[in-house]
Amino acid sequence: MIYLWLKAGHIIFVIFWMAGLFMLPRYFVYHQEAVEGSEEEAIWLDRERKLLKIILTPSITVVWVLGLALAYTLNLWGTGWFHAKLLLVLLLSGYHGYLSSYHKKLARGVRSLTGKQLRMFNEVPGVAAALIVILVVVRPF
Repeated sequence: MIYLWLKAGHIIFVIFWMAGLFMLPRYFVYHQEAVEGSEEEAIWLDRERKLLKIILTPSITVVWVLGLALAYTLNLWGTGWFHAKLLLVLLLSGYHGYLSSYHKKLARGVRSLTGKQLRMFNEVPGVAAALIVILVVVRPF
């Protein structure tokens, strides 16, 4: 029974995390379109901060805790598909960290990415999610 609760919680928080990862780059696009030093820019900074603090950081933490608990419960450490999934989740976690650092750059007034680049960033979590779901459901190796 514990397995089912762990799995349900893991899936719920993955959904929250992914939603935030889709939203944040879009927020950055709108932020960068705002005039520097404007009230609109301040509003976007606040929205980004809240998304990171209220949704993304708690979600990634719970995803990792429950995911590792599931791996322990099911003894998945020796399976190839799990290693591939773990690598993708590590990369997605790095992407999360990069987005968080980019928020800090924007807060300092540094706009090093273009709107087009940020729009492309929206594809990263979708591709990662598709690959992870395939690994978990199909278990190709």
